[in-house]
Amino acid sequence: MSQPQPSRCVLITGATGAIGGALAHAYAAPGTLLILHGRQQDKLDALAQNCRQQGAQVTLSTIDLTNDQALQAWLADVCAQQVPDIVIANAGKNTHPQAPQVLEPWADVQALLDINLKTPIAMAQHLVPVMQARGSGQLVLISSLAAWHGLPTTPSYSASKAGIKAYGEGLRGLLAPYGIGVTVVMPGYVTSPMCEAMPGPKPWEWPPERAAKVIKRGITANRARVSFPFPLNFGTWWLAVLPAGVSQWLIKRLGFNHSEDTPHD
Repeated sequence: MSQPQPSRCVLITGATGAIGGALAHAYAAPGTLLILHGRQQDKLDALAQNCRQQGAQVTLSTIDLTNDQALQAWLADVCAQQVPDIVIANAGKNTHPQAPQVLEPWADVQALLDINLKTPIAMAQHLVPVMQARGSGQLVLISSLAAWHGLPTTPSYSASKAGIKAYGEGLRGLLAPYGIGVTVVMPGYVTSPMCEAMPGPKPWEWPPERAAKVIKRGITANRARVSFPFPLNFGTWWLAVLPAGVSQWLIKRLGFNHSEDTPHD
């Protein structure tokens, strides 16, 4: 006996990461189809099992998101079945200088820009036309509080997150007349292996479940921006508006100007 058509379809990339997995659990419920993408098949299978136990229907994918042909074919297949109501482009990575005053390896920078910046934009290119035709949809782009001001500990990561922030802000105004919402999420430090690999202090670190709860609430309200936690958001926002010399001085005083010799995520 076939299952009834779900009333809501939610697509999440990077579902095997900390925030992505927590969001999958947050959205798992009867009447929901979860389309989960991740790189680790075993973790993806375990996540799917848990979400099905919560009553959701689940489909999985492990395609290479940075391969545009594979991405286009996957999204076309998804939309042929059911156009997603919510798309959370959460997949991402980080890199940082391996020693003080040393740039990140160029191959790492290219891989980071491919997944953090180019992939979400490519997803929008493929999904927006079908959402426009339907007259509804919600795109969720994951930026970072590092988008407010580039950090010397993670310059390329900061650049990628600033880029996707600007793209999402522009896209929101462009797509609003078609009934499509765009939410830019700017998390601070969220407990995860990627977070732990990042150099520098990690003030006001949140568990992923708390982050997912706040993100989901912001998506439901179609908020333009979801940024947290408040103290860190307030502080990093000031870095963006203060004179550059003052911001650079503050960054140095707070310990974000030196990179430790640790492997990147």
